[in-house]
Amino acid sequence: MRRRLRAVVAPPVITLVWAVSMTVGHAFFLAAQTLPSPPPPRPAVVVASKPFGESYLLCELFAQLLESRGIQVERRPGLGATEIAFAALRTNAIDVYPEYTGTGLVAILHDPLTDSLAADPRRVYARVADRFSDLYGVRWLAPLGFQNTYAIAVTKQTATRMHLRNLSDLARESRSITAGFTADFIGRADGLPGLTRVYRFEPHAVRPLAPAVKYQALSSGSVDVVDGYSTDGLLARYDLVTLDDDRHFFPPYEAAALVSPRLALTRPDVLGVLGLLSGRLDEPLMRSLNRRVEVDGESVHDVAALALRSLGLVASRRTPRGTASASDSHGTFFDYLWSQRVAVAALTLRHLELVLGALLAAVLVAIPLGLALERSRRLAEPVIRALGAVQTVPSIALLAFMIPVLGVGALPALVALWLYALFPIVRGTFSGVRDADPDAVEAADALGMTARQQLLQVRLPLAAPVIMAGVRTAAVITVGTATLAAFIGAGGLGEPIVAGLALADSRMVLTGALPAALLALLVDGMLAVAERYVAPAHRRA
Repeated sequence: MRRRLRAVVAPPVITLVWAVSMTVGHAFFLAAQTLPSPPPPRPAVVVASKPFGESYLLCELFAQLLESRGIQVERRPGLGATEIAFAALRTNAIDVYPEYTGTGLVAILHDPLTDSLAADPRRVYARVADRFSDLYGVRWLAPLGFQNTYAIAVTKQTATRMHLRNLSDLARESRSITAGFTADFIGRADGLPGLTRVYRFEPHAVRPLAPAVKYQALSSGSVDVVDGYSTDGLLARYDLVTLDDDRHFFPPYEAAALVSPRLALTRPDVLGVLGLLSGRLDEPLMRSLNRRVEVDGESVHDVAALALRSLGLVASRRTPRGTASASDSHGTFFDYLWSQRVAVAALTLRHLELVLGALLAAVLVAIPLGLALERSRRLAEPVIRALGAVQTVPSIALLAFMIPVLGVGALPALVALWLYALFPIVRGTFSGVRDADPDAVEAADALGMTARQQLLQVRLPLAAPVIMAGVRTAAVITVGTATLAAFIGAGGLGEPIVAGLALADSRMVLTGALPAALLALLVDGMLAVAERYVAPAHRRA
C-alpha cells in the first residue's frame, strides 16, 4: 500500500519541487541581472619625481596626501631629467610629478622669454597652463606657493677674491673660471646657453656634474661656480654665496603638480586632493624641509609626513616607509645596511629578475642567430657590427628613447638590457662555431657527416666554452646596466643609488652599489661553473 502511495504521490511532488526550484532560481537570475555590478577597482595613481632632493620630497608629499584620502598610490621616484619625466607623463606612463613653470616654459615649450613675461609669475603660469593643455592634454594644477629658481653659487672666498655680487660680475671674470654644471643646466635654453647669450658668460672650462656632487666639487675647489636651486638646503650647509640675476634672465619657477591627460580626464577625486596643497608651501618652509633631508639626513618619508601634519592635511601619524628614505640611522655603515636589509633584499630580487629575464631572452635569440650567421657568413659581419653599434648608445639615452613607446617600468628596461646582451653572445657563438677545431671538423667530414651533423655534434660542443664566455660577459654587463633602470621606474638596486646621489647620501649609494657588485661576481662565478660543465671532456681534463 505504501509503495503504491509513493508511486502515486512522488511524481507530482518531485515535479512541484522542480518547478518551484526553477522558478526561484530564474527569479534570482533575473534579480542578479538587474543588480548593478560592483565597479572595477581603480588603478593606482603613479606619482613620480625627477632625481633631485626637492622633487623626491614633493613626490612623497603628493603620495602620502593621496594615501591619507584612501587613494592607492604607486611611487616612481628618481626618473630622469625633464625630458624623460615629461615624456612619461604625456604618454600616461605616469600620472603626476612636480614641475616648475619656468622649466615648462623654456625647456619643454621652448618659448622665447620677453621681459614682460619673465617678470610676471601669473602670466608664465597662464602661458604654460594653456599651451600644455592645447598641445599635450596635460594639466597644471594651481601652484604650490613657492618658487625655486636657479641659484648660481660660489664660495665666499671666490666671491671676495673676484668681487662677485651678481651674474654680470661673474661674466666679467668668466675667462678664468671653471664651471661645474648639471647636464640639465648645460643643455637648457634657460641654462648655460642663455647665460652665454644674455651675460656673455664664457667660462674657461665647463665640467658636467651630477646634482649630488656639484656642491662637494665647489667646496673642494675643483670648480669655481655651480648651478643650484634657491630652496636647496645644501646652499646653507656649504655656506655659499648666490649671485644676483641683475638682468632678470631666469623666468619664474613656481612649483606645481603636473598631471597626465588620462588623470586629468578620469580622476577628479585625485585632482581635488592634490589641490589641497596649492598655495600651502612657501619658500622658507621648503628651504627648511629640504635642509632636513639634504643636510640633516632625515628620511624623505618622515619629513613629508611631518610637513603634512603641520599643515593640517593629515591627522594621524603615518608609519614611514623604508625603501627610498634617507639615512635614519646614525651608527656605522654596517648598522645602516643591516637596518635596510629587508628593502635591500627586495631590491636585489627585483634586480635579479630584470637581469635573468633579459639574459634568458638574449640567449634564446642570440645563440640561434649566431648559428645562422655561421651558415651565412656574408651577413655575419654587418649584423654583428650593427649589434655592436647598439653598445655605443648610452644606456640612459636608450632607456629614454623607449619611454614614448613602452612607457616606464620593467618592460622598457628589459628591452634595453636585452639589446645590450645580444652582442657578446652573438659574437661568441659565431666565432666559437666558425673557429672550432679544424682537425675535428675535418675528421667529421671524412666520416661522411652532413653539415647539420657536423654543426650539432662537432662544432657546437667544441664552441660551447666560447659561447658561455659570451654569456658571462653579457651577464656582467647586464647586472651593471640594470642599475640605470631605476631612472625609468623599473626598480632594482639602482633605486638607492639614484636616491643617494640626489640626496647626497653616500650610505644610500653604497646600499645599492655593493650588492650590485656582489651580484655581478656571484652571477659570473655561477656561469663559470656552467662554462666548465659544458666544455668537452678533453677540455675539462
